[in-house]
Order: sequence, then C-alpha cells, then structure tokens
Amino acid sequence: MITHLGPGSHLPAWLEDLDRQCFGEPWGPLDENDHAWASPRNGFARWRVIEAAQEAELLRVAVDPSLRRSGHGRELLRHSEAHLVRMGVATLHLEVRVSNAAARALYEGEGWCFQGIRRAYYRDGEDAALYMKAVGGPPL
Repeated sequence: MITHLGPGSHLPAWLEDLDRQCFGEPWGPLDENDHAWASPRNGFARWRVIEAAQEAELLRVAVDPSLRRSGHGRELLRHSEAHLVRMGVATLHLEVRVSNAAARALYEGEGWCFQGIRRAYYRDGEDAALYMKAVGGPPL
C-alpha cells in the first residue's frame, strides 16, 4: 500500500533511515510545496510541486537496497505521477547522476525524455542528466 505524505509532514523513522541509507543524510520534513508517496518499509518518492507553473520536480526516489530491481521504484513513480496529474501538474522534471544507469533506464522506460546535461551539478563534481515528462494539465 502506497501512502501520501503532504506538505509539512514529518517523515516516519523508517523513511528517514532509508533516506540516510540511500543518500547519506535525510532531507527532513516536507516543505510547503513537497509531497511524498511511500510504500512502507520498501521505498518512497519525494516531489516538489510548483503550482503556478503546473510543474513538479522529482527530488528523490529511494527503494530499499534488498528490493531493488523488483518493480518498487517503477510502482512509486507511476503512483506518484498519477496523483500529480490529478493535482493538475502538466510537466515533470528531474536530475539524475549521469553514472546512474539503472535509474536512467527506469526513467527512460517510463517515458521521461533526456533534455541535456548540467555540468558539475553534484558536490563531488559529477554531472547531472536532465529529464522531462509531459503528463497532464489543469485543475490546480
């Protein structure tokens, strides 16, 4: 079961632990424009919604390492994207490490379009691959 966590929500301990395990440190509570969809103990997808522009940016997606390559990331993406469309989001964006071949294959397989490279985007100097996906339109 995938649950929604809305703006201002504090993240459950298991999600903070997974965030730390996957990214080195947890991001913290959801900001006023942040939404997350979580599959308890399995993974989560965190998005920032820019309502005025009908856009959302995928900030993080994480799956428990023991469950990777089993469809959990794909399920989280599809579920959260469907909810964003119902919210009126028309365009999705993300950045991903150029070296993260598994994530890039997932995004491309889900209809995301490569848009270019952002040089030295990450703290360690690695470039980011930019992706975009058109998904919907009004209400918002």
